[in-house]
Formats: sequence, C-alpha cells, structure tokens
Amino acid sequence: MAYEQVKDGLAPAHVFFGRVVANLMAACLLIAGSLVGGMWGYHRFEGETWLDAFADAAMILSGMGPLSPLHTPEGKIFAGCYALYSGLVLIAASSLILAPVLHRFLHSMHVDDDAN
Repeated sequence: MAYEQVKDGLAPAHVFFGRVVANLMAACLLIAGSLVGGMWGYHRFEGETWLDAFADAAMILSGMGPLSPLHTPEGKIFAGCYALYSGLVLIAASSLILAPVLHRFLHSMHVDDDAN
C-alpha cells in the first residue's frame, strides 16, 4: 500500500487502519517465521525437544536469553547468530508496526488546513 505524498491530504481513517493492520500482520509473520527458524536450530544443533526448542527460541527472540545451557559447538554458533538475527528482527518488527503511525503523524504536520 503506497503512502500519500506531501501534496496529498491525510488518508481516510479506514485506509490508515488498513495500513496498521497490514503492517502488524507482516510483523507477526516475520516473528513467527523467526521463531520457527530458531526452534529448528535448537532442535537440530542442540538436540532439544521441540518444546524446549520453542522455549529457548522464544526467550532469545524476545531478548531474555536462553533457558538451557548450550552443549555443542554448533549449538553455540547457532545461538550466537540467532541472537544477533533476533536483534535485527526486533528493529524490523518495531519499524513495521510504527511506520504507518509515524507517517500519519508527520504527514499531518505538513498538510495544509484546506487540504483536509
């Protein structure tokens, strides 16, 4: 969905809320895909059960840290890379969610009164 240009007025409320919902869904898909990837890595490289892999991946993805100690060199490398990736996912998901809100706020400050 393209955002309005400087010369355009504010988008109607239903368009704005559609953007918010679409971006929120995209962020949820990004987080869900990242969680599945983390679960696979912990299961594959550390031999964790799927439930333990879910818990560790969710904790790393949320920035809390792992629950169980790492035992294999491959698992340690994976966990380090996954932690770095998770930091970028946090930034990307936050940006996706905030983009339409910040755009509307900044655009409202630049719209002429007669454009509404």
